[in-house]
Parts: sequence; C-alpha cells; structure tokens
Amino acid sequence: MKAVRLYDALDLRVEEVDRPRSPPAGYVTIDVRAAGICGSDLHNYRTGQWISRRPSTAGHEFCGRVSAIGKGVEDLAIGDLVAADSRFYCGQCEACRSGRTNICEHLGFVGEVCDGGFAEQVELPARLVFKHEPSLDPAVAAMAEPLAVALHAVRRLNPPRGEAIILIGCGTIGGLCGLLLSHLHDGKLLFADLNGSRAEMVASLCGGSVVSLDKSQARTALGDARLRYAVDATGSTKAIAQGIELLDGGGAFALVGISHGKLDLDPNVLVEREISLIGCHAFESELADAIALLPKLQSSLLQFSEVLNSLDDIPGAYRRLSDGRTNKLKTIIRIAD
Repeated sequence: MKAVRLYDALDLRVEEVDRPRSPPAGYVTIDVRAAGICGSDLHNYRTGQWISRRPSTAGHEFCGRVSAIGKGVEDLAIGDLVAADSRFYCGQCEACRSGRTNICEHLGFVGEVCDGGFAEQVELPARLVFKHEPSLDPAVAAMAEPLAVALHAVRRLNPPRGEAIILIGCGTIGGLCGLLLSHLHDGKLLFADLNGSRAEMVASLCGGSVVSLDKSQARTALGDARLRYAVDATGSTKAIAQGIELLDGGGAFALVGISHGKLDLDPNVLVEREISLIGCHAFESELADAIALLPKLQSSLLQFSEVLNSLDDIPGAYRRLSDGRTNKLKTIIRIAD
C-alpha cells in the first residue's frame, strides 16, 4: 500500500509499504478515508523535534472505516465509520489515572510513536477510535481531532457570557476556536492575523471583526467595551506579548500555539491586572463532543478547507504550507472511500 513517511527533518517520502497484518488484541485496522495536515506535522517536518522513529508514517488527523478487529474489541464493528484520537497515552501513570490523558507522563502522538494516517490503512488501539455520524463528508470527519483541540482551549478559557474575545492567529486552531465560539458564546469576536485575507474569511464565517493587535483599534471595534479574554493560536512570542498588553484586567489568555523562543514577561503585569495565562495542550475528553458538533459545523468546515485527492500530493503540500502559500485553514487529503 502507499504511505507518506517521515525519515528526518525535510525528508518526507511517498513509498510502498506492507499492509498491516491481522490486528493484535485490543487493536483495529482502519481503511483511511481522509486525513488532514496539522501545523505540528509541519513543525516536525521542518525541525525534526519530535522524530522518535525513522521512518514513521505521518498524520494524526484522520478518519476511516474499520476493516479488521482484534480480540477483545467489543464496541466497534467492521464497517463502522470512525475518527481517530491522536494521543497515544499510557493509561497507567498518575496523570492518566486522574483522567488527564493529555498530560500523560509518557505521552506520544499517532504519526510519531506509531504509524499514522497518511496511508491507505492504519492500525490503532481501539481505545483511540470513535464512531461518527455516517452522513459526514470524510473531509469534515477528518477534522474531529483539531476541533477537539479548539474545544479544549475554549473550555479552558471559559469566558463569562457576553465577554468579548480576541482570537490571535487565524490558522486551523484559531479559526476553529472562533467557529466554536460563534456557536457556543454570545460575546463579540475579534480576529487578528498577519494574513489579512485569511482573517477576513474567518471573521466573515464567524460573524466577527478583523483588527490589528492595537488597543485603540480593539476598543473602537468593541464600542469602547473592555477586552478581557484572548486565545493565541500562533505561538509567536511577539504576538503573545502584544496580546497581554491588549487585555484589560480581570480576564484570561489561553495559549494553544506551538512557540519558538522564550517570552520576556514582567509577571507584575499579570498580578496587577489579574490576568490568567492558561496553557492548553491537545484535549482531554473533548473528542466525542467535537465529533457530535461536526454535523452542525460541516458547511463552515468545508469552506475553511482545501481538499487534495492523492497521498502523492502531501510532500508538495508540506512545502507550500511551510512557506505560508495558502489562504485556507486546513488542507485535507482524500485517500479512499
């Protein structure tokens, strides 16, 4: 079968590999229908930071159809349409036993510690497989995992009713946070991104306004109302610092982007203005809830996405996305149906 495998930084190859054999106890085989390219995939490709197996089939955002079942699997059947959990957690450490599998002491991710979804078939533990509504377009079902990341960030931010929120970064997670907030929250939404056309697209779909990271401009957009809540999905230390300066006191700032470098921060700013910085890592139990939201969000998610039709397109898409040459939020590859 065909698979896209990462050997090292900047070394991504489309190859023929053996299909998975009969799945072991507790595992299932999935015929992959569609898979998405994530910002963390691009980061790993550029830097090799998380390469723990060489080579490894990449891809952790995907959906498919169950085609084989190992012993002991009771909640899945051959033919079930499913989305995958990206978190390969141990289930035994103190964090896992407390329900915080997203901060497992031995946490790895599908596509890194085991082969992922940029292939015609993949084998996964059944605990990482969730059924979805059969009517979903595969390109939408493949977005269950990033939607769960966004839902976790929104829940961690936990803005009170009516509060305005600024979303910094209109890539996949920032855009999905905005989309969720447009359905789940009643406050005004502001969007900031260096890519103006992408920010305008996201703001239009989410019913928000585009601003720069400027306090007077944000105040004008809000009719002089206070801005206390923010989400950073860029990981840019400069954008985070600007966002902190933008906020009025008494709110919170959720960080969900992958950062490079360190933040030069005066903690007195947080103390005196009582601003909470909230780290958001992957997701906890939000995947099932995200899957349940997909039918309602399907139209917008398709507008957010570009869809490619072959695994052969992935290396070129990695290079293009790494260079910032897209105005869409998500690139999805249709693999089989």
